[in-house]
Amino acid sequence: MKLTRLFISFVIIVLIVTGCKQPAQKREFDSKDISIVITRMSDLMVHDVTNPPLAARFFSYACLSGYEIVSQNNPKYKRMYGVLNEYPRLEKPDTLHNYDYRLAALLAVIETAKKLQPSGSLLEKYENELLDSCIQAGWQEEVVDNSKKYAVAVSKKILAYAKSDRYNKISNFQRYTPLGNEGTWYPTPPAYIAAVEPYFNTVRPFTLDTPIQFKPTPPAAFSKDKNSAFYKMLLLNYKGNVPRDHDTIAAFWDCNPFAVQDEGHLAIGIKKISPGAHWLGITGIACEKEKRSFDESMQIFTWVSVGLMDAFICCWDEKYRSNRIRPETAVRKLLDAKWFPIIQTPPFPEYPSGHSTISALSATVLTHFFGDHFKYTDSVEVKYGLLPRSFNSFQEAAIEAGISRFYGGIHFMDAIDNGRQQGLNVGKWVVMKISE
Repeated sequence: MKLTRLFISFVIIVLIVTGCKQPAQKREFDSKDISIVITRMSDLMVHDVTNPPLAARFFSYACLSGYEIVSQNNPKYKRMYGVLNEYPRLEKPDTLHNYDYRLAALLAVIETAKKLQPSGSLLEKYENELLDSCIQAGWQEEVVDNSKKYAVAVSKKILAYAKSDRYNKISNFQRYTPLGNEGTWYPTPPAYIAAVEPYFNTVRPFTLDTPIQFKPTPPAAFSKDKNSAFYKMLLLNYKGNVPRDHDTIAAFWDCNPFAVQDEGHLAIGIKKISPGAHWLGITGIACEKEKRSFDESMQIFTWVSVGLMDAFICCWDEKYRSNRIRPETAVRKLLDAKWFPIIQTPPFPEYPSGHSTISALSATVLTHFFGDHFKYTDSVEVKYGLLPRSFNSFQEAAIEAGISRFYGGIHFMDAIDNGRQQGLNVGKWVVMKISE
């Protein structure tokens, strides 16, 4: 009888202990997980010195891979077949079951980035850490494995779509040579880097009918006449003491992957993120502040990155058509042979301002999701030694990003004003095309 009571007591204790044991918590995904992957992609672009238009291409296809999976599993989100130019009809693999589509979406972004980016294989370590974190959280290995298979299947389709956009044909074109005409662009010191992506307008856009769809007003023509519009703008760039806040703003939005610093007989590359990477960082800040779901955040990142690609195509199309001289070259030629801008001149023609175009585009898309008066603090550049800046809206930030190029001495004012208008036009078009 005593042994029976002891046995019953032991069973009760075991039941209580096992009953109180907490079950493994399933790992949940949110906007921060997308931001982490985007940041790691940006870090690799800094490592590889990826140029701004090409960076937008990497971001767009990677984000589309993730969004495709979200849209296949959540009917709230629109499929891109019939929306984006030549986008393929993709369906869920019939043979795959028991997966987590959010994990698959995140893995698809990584898988596509791994194949597109030159140093993409370095993302393998993070991908393994992500998978391990799911196993440690109690996920079934079958779910994790099937999610990875789903991601790989979709990524292969998106990579095939990317391959058909004609970017890989650019290398077959004749090497670009500066025109050498008076008033046209020419490489600038200290590195005299060759023209970047002169044929980017031949790449297939996502939503545009043609690269010239939002062709800006022609720029003021180069002129030595002191009464000309060009010369008057030139004098605005050639100024003496720059207010400290102008200097700070120019540095904050510099985002020049090509900056080179002379140290005696040694040229040192100063690595920075691209303008598009900065705006995708802002996208992550906004999604986290508003606590947007993983699915909606994937949608927002995708819309912004798709818009960036189309904005760069439009902007670069005009840059190599108008082919206008940079302030640095013009000031030295006409006013002061020893003059340098505050920030380093990037290696492509001046008109229009790329920052103005892609910032207006990004602000327009983000305003569509978050409203006209979304206040936020931009801390994207903290890792590069720059203090955060706060804004009352995305358009306020976009305007500052544009004028920063004038403060920095690398753009004329008509390039900033007309670049902004081009970006606004592309932004409205992207929102309309994907929303309709």
